[in-house]
Amino acid sequence: MKITVARIDDRYIHGQVLTKWIKLLPAERIIVVSDEVAEDPMRKTLVLSVAPSNVKANAVTPEKMGRVFKNPKYADTTAMLLFGNPAEIVEAIESGVDITTVNVGGMRFDPRKKQVTEAVSVAPEDVKAFEKLNEMGVKLELRQLPGDSSQDFIKILKQKI
Repeated sequence: MKITVARIDDRYIHGQVLTKWIKLLPAERIIVVSDEVAEDPMRKTLVLSVAPSNVKANAVTPEKMGRVFKNPKYADTTAMLLFGNPAEIVEAIESGVDITTVNVGGMRFDPRKKQVTEAVSVAPEDVKAFEKLNEMGVKLELRQLPGDSSQDFIKILKQKI
């Protein structure tokens, strides 16, 4: 499988993905990699229903993503991977998915999280997962839109936490 972008955005498939990311980095599939979405039939249906008609959309757990990624049947498939949080990326990598760069797009605020940027808020477990990704050698870039300049997310995170 060829990954066009691995992106954290807890809104998953939405306007920016549909109008900007998929056009700049075309993919045959959009794969939402999330335990919560994959295991909730109603949420899965809602999230996947907004995918463009010319792109196949799936929702799988991080562990299943590892199996799919290694399956020779999908060797030439291009895919955009969408995650809700960094822990799911750690799990996907540990399951065999080859992710070298992660686009940190959006993690919404809630009272137990600390706001790091206008669009990214993190809980303590998110910080630990980002640190682990950094230790694994994964480049973490902050970019809302593909045309925005890439910023070093781990550097920003360390300054704010």
